[in-house]
Order: sequence, then structure tokens, then C-alpha cells
Amino acid sequence: MSIPADLRSRKRLATRQGISNAATRLFLERGFDDVTVDDIAAAADVGRMTVFNHFPRKEDMFFDRDEEGREMLRLALQERDPHVAPIEALRLLAHRLAEEQSPYTRFSAASQGFIETIEGSATLKARARAIRDEIAQVVAVALSESAGRESGDPDAHLAAGLLLATWTVALIQAHQTFRQGRDTEQAKAVFLAVVDKGSTGLRAAMAGTPYI
Repeated sequence: MSIPADLRSRKRLATRQGISNAATRLFLERGFDDVTVDDIAAAADVGRMTVFNHFPRKEDMFFDRDEEGREMLRLALQERDPHVAPIEALRLLAHRLAEEQSPYTRFSAASQGFIETIEGSATLKARARAIRDEIAQVVAVALSESAGRESGDPDAHLAAGLLLATWTVALIQAHQTFRQGRDTEQAKAVFLAVVDKGSTGLRAAMAGTPYI
């Protein structure tokens, strides 16, 4: 008897999540570089090839919310109120994520383990930088589409680069604030203050474009 497609899909997602959970636990316990794919496969009770079927690279298991984050940014621009400018829609998204304590903007003891694991691995730091550049490209294309411009529009790419730089600084400063005082609300306030300040500069830089 064949397995229904929706059941196969659920099983595949469950396997993927199990691998990700096992990998994350090991990475936080031992450090990224001291965990092998075989360790992860054993912890998740799957074969080595099953791990690679779901995650082509070991670092993909650590940054397993990457694609979800990209889609969230796309949707913020695609589904924005037509009376809200694209740059403002992304600023509002940052505020919403902070208020909802999204995994992307969570400043807590648990998130510190995630940050410290990145800081302890050159491989993860390199992948984090690559992801930032890839997301900037995603945002540039989504901004261009929101304004009916070509995907290579230089204004969109400048805006995306400035936006990612702002959010990167905001996240770094917020995590440092939490590390120093263990105050989630203070860290969130720092994150949003940097985002708002950066958005003000971004609006000034994008004056005369359809992105503000």
C-alpha cells in the first residue's frame, strides 16, 4: 500500500526536525566544530545519508531557519498595505518580531548559547556572513518587485545593503546588551532603537525613490 503524499510530507518534515533538534543540542553542548555528521545521525537515530538528504551542509543544520527568514522578509514586502512604504514595512516587521519574541529577535539565556556557538566557530561565522549577503540579495529583489522595477535596480540594492547592515548592528548590540545585564527588555529596546535610527538614515538615502 502506498503512503499518502501528505503523510509522506509530514514524516519527512518530522525527520528533518528531529535531525535539526539533535544537531542543535550537540552543537550547543560541544561546539560546532567538535560535532560530526555521524554524531548527529546517531543522536537522531537516522543514517548518515538521511542527514545529507535533508541538510547538504553541516552548518545548514545550525541555521535551519534561514529559508523561513527569507520568506518572511519577502512576504512583509509583498503583503504590505499599499499605503505603507517598503522601507517602513520592514521597520514595522522588526518591531513586530521583537514584540512577538520571534526566534530571530529573541534576547535570552538560550539565545546566548546560539550566539556563543557562532562566535566559537570560524565556519559558522563565515556562513553567517554569507547568509547576510544572500538575504540582502533577496531583499533587493523583493524591493525592486514592490516598486515595479528591474531586479538589478541599484537603488534597491543600496537600500537592501543598508537595511542588512542596520539589522546586523542592531542584533549584535542587543545581544551584547543582554550578555552584560541579562535584561531582555533592555536588549529589545536597544535592538529597536538601532533599527529605527538606521531606518531614518535609510529614508534619507532613498529620498526620491519609490522605496520610502
